[in-house]
Amino acid sequence: MMNQFKSFFTPRLLAILAIGLVVVGANSKSRAQTAPGSPTGKTAEQQFKNIQVLKGIPADQLIPTMQFISGALGAECEFCHVEGAFEKDDKKPKLAARKMMQMMAAINKDNFEGHREVTCNSCHRGSPHPAAIPAVASAEPMGAMEHAKPEEHDDDEAESSTPADPVLEKYLTAVGGAEAIRKVSSRVEKGSAIMGDRQMPIEIFAQAPDKRVSFLHLPNGESITAYDGSKGWLGNPGRPPRPMGPGEAEAARMDADLYFPSHLKEIFSGFKVGPAEKIGGQEVVFVRALRDGKPAVKLYFDKQSGLLVRMVRYADTALGLLPTEVDYADYRDSGGVKVPFRWTIARPSGSFTIQVEHADVNVPVDAGKFAQPAPPPKPSGP
Repeated sequence: MMNQFKSFFTPRLLAILAIGLVVVGANSKSRAQTAPGSPTGKTAEQQFKNIQVLKGIPADQLIPTMQFISGALGAECEFCHVEGAFEKDDKKPKLAARKMMQMMAAINKDNFEGHREVTCNSCHRGSPHPAAIPAVASAEPMGAMEHAKPEEHDDDEAESSTPADPVLEKYLTAVGGAEAIRKVSSRVEKGSAIMGDRQMPIEIFAQAPDKRVSFLHLPNGESITAYDGSKGWLGNPGRPPRPMGPGEAEAARMDADLYFPSHLKEIFSGFKVGPAEKIGGQEVVFVRALRDGKPAVKLYFDKQSGLLVRMVRYADTALGLLPTEVDYADYRDSGGVKVPFRWTIARPSGSFTIQVEHADVNVPVDAGKFAQPAPPPKPSGP
């Protein structure tokens, strides 16, 4: 099972897993005490070897928590772990990391009433070594991920009293309206996943109301992200398919909603309009979409067109929030509805782009595409 860590930390696989915009995570405070939230029903120390500090969290929270550390330190898993033997304690950075997690927990307990105010990223900011000296001022603009800087507690005073309904209604109208959206029963998209200077073909099948599967065609097989309307699963070359954890499935459900623009008020519990911002020089309207007991999702709508141009959401790991930022562009008509033909997914580990080249609507889609394949039979004994 330890080999799972390496697969999750390679930049290529991180990008693959993000194809379906799946965000791994769950509410660590509410679920750290109860393992049943994990698909296996086990805690981290029950499923993995040599867990010393992160005891009690669901097993499906361990890998996303490691992803958070990787993003905060800007390091791959081998920085702390022995390749192929992650349970070993042969490397000093691993021992130091345990002490740092204990120190962080103590700081929050003693100074912030147990609230998670200090995280790995508070000091490291993408470097293995904390920055002790303040940086000099720079004239260079902030990167895209600065907009997605995680915040544990949003400041309500920074939000305006502007109602969100007109913004949401303008978005719905801009994409074609609720009636046009309801006329689309399926959408099949074909294009490319662009990762640096590499391009790989991708196919995405969506079936109303909430089924979606993507097939990324890799040289050694297919990477699959699927949601069948009630649960999700992931498949990678050379590995048996595995069910999504609760946090993964929650994000996949949102992405699979073929009627997302008309379902915003059903998905979120409330909305708050924030201060005006700019993305790529264009004015946008920022709306914070609330979810009970979970990190808010940040939505950015083009002020002129009303179209959604950015979504930022967070996976709540055991150590802190892990952001995923999605930029939508190249909106085109698809069956009477405007949809993005290009979206770029950015995480602390890197970014990649999906470019759709062709899309068909209301075509038959085999229901079997969404179903998780049965595990291969175990070899019989002699």
